[in-house]
Amino acid sequence: KRLPELLLMRSRLAKQIIHAKPDCFIGIDAPVFNTGLEYKIKRAGIKTVHYVSPSVWAWRESRIYKIAKSVSLMVCLFPFELDIYHRHGVKAVCIGHPLADEIAMCPDMQKAREKLNLNTDMPIVALLPGSRGTEIKFLIEPFLNAAKLMLNNNPELKFVLPCANQKRKMQIEKYIFENNIELPLILFNGQSREVMTASNVVLLASGTATLEAMLLKKPMVVAYKVSAFSLWIFKKLLKIKQFSLPNLLAKELLVREFIQEDCTPENLSGEALSLLDTSKNISTIKKFHDLHKQLKLGGNEKAANAIVELVVENNA
Repeated sequence: KRLPELLLMRSRLAKQIIHAKPDCFIGIDAPVFNTGLEYKIKRAGIKTVHYVSPSVWAWRESRIYKIAKSVSLMVCLFPFELDIYHRHGVKAVCIGHPLADEIAMCPDMQKAREKLNLNTDMPIVALLPGSRGTEIKFLIEPFLNAAKLMLNNNPELKFVLPCANQKRKMQIEKYIFENNIELPLILFNGQSREVMTASNVVLLASGTATLEAMLLKKPMVVAYKVSAFSLWIFKKLLKIKQFSLPNLLAKELLVREFIQEDCTPENLSGEALSLLDTSKNISTIKKFHDLHKQLKLGGNEKAANAIVELVVENNA
C-alpha cells in the first residue's frame, strides 16, 4: 500500500542527490530501494557504493544485471559473496563483518550471567524466535513446546528469551498466557547478545542472529517456518540447500537446520539436548573460532579505505 509513496520518495531523493553532485553516494542495505536509487545516480555520473551485498548468491540471481548497472563498488561482508560479482565484472571488496570486530574471540559467559542476574551454575537455553511478528507467529509454538520437552528430560534447565521490542514481548506474553505455558522462562527487553553469551545452547530463527551466535561460539539449533505461499515462492527462487550463515560460511553442515515440517518440538528439543553435552561440540566450536578469524578484517577501516580509493580514482 505504501509503494506509490516510496517510489515518489525515491524519485525526489534521486533528484536532490544528483543536484547536489556529491563525489560518492553510499546506499546501505535495503537493496530494493537503494539499487533503483543508485541506478539513477550512477547514470548521472556519480560514483555509487552499495554497503552490504544483497543475497543474489542465494536467490533471484538475475538481479545482478541491474546491480552491475547501478553500483560502482559493492561492499560485501562475507568472502563467498565475491564470486558472483567478479563473474559479472562488478567491482567488489570483502571487508569482513563488523560484528566479528565487536565480539571478543572468547566471550565471558559468567560475566554475562552476572550482568543478567542469572545463576552462574545452572544450564541455560536461549530461545530466539525472531524479531518480526510473523516469525514469532510461526516459531513461538514449536520453540516453547520444545522447551517443555527439554525440561521433562532435564528438570534443571532454565530458559531465557530476549524480546526485540515491547510489541514483540506483548505478543509472546499473550501466547504464554492464552496457552497456559508453565516454564522456568525469563523474558528480557533486548539484550540478545548478553542472553546468548550467558547460555549453553541457543535455539533460534535463521538470520543474522545465527552469525552472532557463531561469533559467540554457541552451540545452536536453527529453525524457520513461513506461510505456504511464501514457501512456494522461495522454492521457485532459492538456489541454496543450506540457509544459516554458519553453514554457508563453512560450506558444510556445522549446525542443524529445521525448516517447515521439520521444525517440530521433537526435532528441536532432541538436537538442543544433545548439544548440552559439551564434549560433542569441541570440533564445531573450533570451526566457529576459525570462521571468526576469517571475518575479523577490520571491516570499518577496510570499507572506508575502499570508498576513499574509489573517490580518488573518480577525481584523478
